[in-house]
Amino acid sequence: METIKIELRQAELGYKKSVVLKNLNVELLTNSTVCLLGKNGAGKTTLFKSILGILPTLSGSININGKNIAHWNRNELARHIAYIPQAKTLPFPFSVFEVVLFGRTAYLSQFSSPSKKDKIIADACLEQLNIMYLKNRIFTHLSGGEQQMVIIARALAQQPSFLIMDEPTSSLDFGNQIKIIQEVNNLRNEKMGIFMATHNPDHAFMCDADVLVVHEGTLWKQGYCNDILTNETLKQIYGVDIDVIDLKHNDKERKICIPAYKS
Repeated sequence: METIKIELRQAELGYKKSVVLKNLNVELLTNSTVCLLGKNGAGKTTLFKSILGILPTLSGSININGKNIAHWNRNELARHIAYIPQAKTLPFPFSVFEVVLFGRTAYLSQFSSPSKKDKIIADACLEQLNIMYLKNRIFTHLSGGEQQMVIIARALAQQPSFLIMDEPTSSLDFGNQIKIIQEVNNLRNEKMGIFMATHNPDHAFMCDADVLVVHEGTLWKQGYCNDILTNETLKQIYGVDIDVIDLKHNDKERKICIPAYKS
């Protein structure tokens, strides 16, 4: 499968004359997971909106395989990048199948209806996430974890190269958080690119991910999680003492974060 690349070149992002992030040089590749970290208000949402084409760049460029997204139409961009917001409900009582089928909108003309092929793809996405049993349930009647899995299925129905995930475990209980992170790892293994914002640095270790840290209006650090996420870096981001320690369990090793409480 061809490697797809999203590239930010000397990008300055923000709202009209208000610069939020500047001097961004970033590459995102398929078959990789990148976790975006930064405190509230650091510019994570601005970065997402810019890559999604909602906000134009103030200067510089955002390209997909060398083509500036400013020249892409909405449907064309949606076929390459799908967005998964924080867990939330929908205002109308659609069935789960209808919600997933919405993901095929990027492939439909203005007045056309979903085809048999679109419906087969929607079913396949439910099967992929092992939630076919929810197909005929009403979305608004589901638990938060179930809703988030359905939203991921909707994004997969777009058949994108990249998933942008905005704190996908927000407001979920611990068990559902683990399920979502496991699914993130499964999707990367299927050659998809994942760009995920999180307030939990442990997620970067659980995903064996690269990280981008936005801080004070710019990209402060980027690289492999084990190299970047140190005690000092996390204290600078979040303003509290955090110990990053090595954990070995069932012959597997990874780092974890523990608050450094003082008695």
